[in-house]
Amino acid sequence: MRNGSVQHRPFFKVLIANRGEIALRVMRSARQLGLGVVAVYSDADRDALHVRQADQAVRIGEALPAHSYLNIPAIIAAAKASGADAVHPGYGFLAENEEFARACKDAGLVFIGPSPQAIEAMGNKAGAKETMRKAGVPVVPGYQGADQGDEVMLAEAKKIGFPVMIKAVAGGGGRGMRLVADAASFPDALRSARSEAKAAFGDPTVILERAILNPRHIEIQVFGDSHGNAIHLGERDCSVQRRHQKLIEEAPSPAVTPELRAKMGEVAVAAVKALRYEGAGTLEFLLDASGEFYFMEMNTRLQVEHPVTEAITGLDLVELQLRVARGEQLPVKQQDIRFEGHAIEVRLCSEDAAHDFMPQSGRMARWQVPEGLRIEHALQSDTEIPPFYDSMIAKVISHGATREEARGRLIVGLEQLMAFGVTTNQAFLMSCLRHSGFAKGEATTAFIGAHRDDLLAPRANSAFSVALAGLLLYVTSPQAPLWRGGRSLSATFPLPAKIEIAGQIHELEVTRERDGSYTIATDGREAKFEIDELDPDAIRFRHDGVMDSARFLRDGDRLYLQHRGIPLAVNDLTLAAPKAAASNGGDGKVRAALNGRVVAVLVKPGDRVTAGQPVMTLEAMKMEHVHKAGIDGVVEAIDVAEGEQVTTGRIVVEIGAG
Repeated sequence: MRNGSVQHRPFFKVLIANRGEIALRVMRSARQLGLGVVAVYSDADRDALHVRQADQAVRIGEALPAHSYLNIPAIIAAAKASGADAVHPGYGFLAENEEFARACKDAGLVFIGPSPQAIEAMGNKAGAKETMRKAGVPVVPGYQGADQGDEVMLAEAKKIGFPVMIKAVAGGGGRGMRLVADAASFPDALRSARSEAKAAFGDPTVILERAILNPRHIEIQVFGDSHGNAIHLGERDCSVQRRHQKLIEEAPSPAVTPELRAKMGEVAVAAVKALRYEGAGTLEFLLDASGEFYFMEMNTRLQVEHPVTEAITGLDLVELQLRVARGEQLPVKQQDIRFEGHAIEVRLCSEDAAHDFMPQSGRMARWQVPEGLRIEHALQSDTEIPPFYDSMIAKVISHGATREEARGRLIVGLEQLMAFGVTTNQAFLMSCLRHSGFAKGEATTAFIGAHRDDLLAPRANSAFSVALAGLLLYVTSPQAPLWRGGRSLSATFPLPAKIEIAGQIHELEVTRERDGSYTIATDGREAKFEIDELDPDAIRFRHDGVMDSARFLRDGDRLYLQHRGIPLAVNDLTLAAPKAAASNGGDGKVRAALNGRVVAVLVKPGDRVTAGQPVMTLEAMKMEHVHKAGIDGVVEAIDVAEGEQVTTGRIVVEIGAG
């Protein structure tokens, strides 16, 4: 309803239909407005931080999203059971699902977001592009037809011209998205995109777009209210991506001039008004090298990267969502918006960048965040990171007077952040931030692909890291004599050790010298250390005339070590038995590379396969991961079934030499 007949929609308790850091983020703003907050949780999240910090929490189902966070009847029932009168969807899951928004409305609940009609019009990529095309907004050429037949899709892709992008219509975050270089690889990419889209969003429908290579990814934050007001809050540059998912976002963009910002903002606000849109939204564009921009899609929800906009505008976007949902007018007008300084956000993900960003789940043994930065997370030491949800576990945001100041603060903060127990992309993020291309503001969506080897190159002195790991394993061993400063009566005999770092084995000898120092001999080199202080989780030492420090966690035969911001996981193999079998499939056994769910078995017993041939696909953290044969041979056994949840290392396919 509009002007003069605007309906006020008071509410007093908000159910947050999401999990993790975004649930905590919404709670914070809701409580500042004096609202009660209700959490929901799956069986995997029973003891999660967002559950413990809510006023109430309601179980909504089993671990898989389809049985919990995507279960509309369960969430509506949870709102009724808790007495909530409003629902905030967060982002992901059901945040852009018009059926969920409609179900909330039908149940008498205020949905903190746009109307079901607006979500339907803009949440669907095909519909959004057509709406924008009619409004005169430039769009990427493509196919958005209802006929989703394999032959039709291939024919349309050929008409558009390769390379093409396949995109799920129902969601974002890179799920259900594939870049296809040629017609030969199109059928497999189409199947995989559909499968991933179905698992993530419940809808396998896709569209096709011409691939605009090496663009900037620029998005405009917009807000509308029920009184006909609409504003934009400037742009964010989200060009640094892997697997079509954003890793680093910043505001403002180093590539957007004030004139271009005004032009893109004007287009975005016109679209909001034409849609009679209420709440937070984001229009996403591709910006090419010539300065031309093309509409991609509209996200009818809050974005993961909203903190950078909050940092430069001083506005609380979640508070604005809540106020607009109550029927209030936007408290600011376009002329009131001021942009102060520069903000950068990185997404800390539980993934192994060196192995194609494969998601990692497990126990976060120690979690410690630095002061002076905004960090959105839902972690504590000993937090379990389940394999069922997105791999992003935290967001780290810096704000400075200049871009360089914000970049420097973020690098230092990441150096101080401690995440032991699960492999993360912490070091990779620092590499990105330090890279000269990023420092100069030149990064496009091709940044990671073009510089991947440089970004993955180890930043630490590897020989020094091995020696430091050997020292720490020695002085923290339960069998080692208690460390004490000063001279000793005699030197100890060299003690042999064997350790593993990043899959490489190192032989060591550790000697405590008469002067109280330690000599570590490894890989034909010697390193000498003097220990100044040794605490349960930190060490201060001298090496080559430099006093330095490192933090660590000893967990049985495993050591987690962080020196100058570079985290290392070290296995003590000194007393370990030799491995009985290869883990790379070279013995004919294909093992699950991660905790996940079997979504496709691509072979059957008796099939002849060649090394490198795909045999099974697992889905974890909303992404598909193809597993391949390690040898040529004949499939002897399939040890799992489609839909089954498997753990890391489990044998899934057995191949004989045949």
